Amino acid sequence: MADKNLSKDVLNVVNKKTGKPISENAVKKLASGVTSDTVQNETELRKLIKQVSTMAGVPVTEQTVNDIVGAVQKSGLNMNNMETLMKMLMKK
Repeated sequence: MADKNLSKDVLNVVNKKTGKPISENAVKKLASGVTSDTVQNETELRKLIKQVSTMAGVPVTEQTVNDIVGAVQKSGLNMNNMETLMKMLMKK
């Protein structure tokens, strides 16, 4: 990602939204396993959503998982536009 502070900004937003501290190392460890195949494969995407949910300590319902998967598939999300997605999330 071009902006070196983006990672810390995202982490701060996540911590603020969840009210739970998540370490930068935990995020890096999880992110290191994410590839373009992860977001294109429904099974892998579901697993990632559940891992993030567990890490954040914020439970997600199966309906929410379905909604996220549907939104990602509909948007054609790929690793090349992840930075744009993260910037959009930070504004919310």
